[in-house]
Amino acid sequence: MKKFLLFLAGLVALTVLLVNLGPMILLGVSVWLLYVVFKQFMKTDSTAAKIGWVVVGLIILSIAVSNVYAVIGVAAAFVLYWIYKNWTSKSEELRSTKSDDPFTNFERQWAEMNK
Repeated sequence: MKKFLLFLAGLVALTVLLVNLGPMILLGVSVWLLYVVFKQFMKTDSTAAKIGWVVVGLIILSIAVSNVYAVIGVAAAFVLYWIYKNWTSKSEELRSTKSDDPFTNFERQWAEMNK
């Protein structure tokens, strides 16, 4: 039942991630462009050029603010990563603890002693 719920949560997280992929890309590009505009603003000495860079920066900032909900997509990617890690750790743990062979515990302890 846990695997089924993890699968459903992963499916929902993947859907949210795919839906927010475009805004995530636009947010990343706009943040990068804001960095470039800031660097150009700091390089210029002319007042007219500084005003021009401020205007361009404000336009790009409005694009970044309009795509701020893309953080939901980043959270969905984190949830998907967490589900993947939880899925693999649980399956490995079950394989190592549940065994019909009575010598499995002895072999594991012997391998730990030989390290």
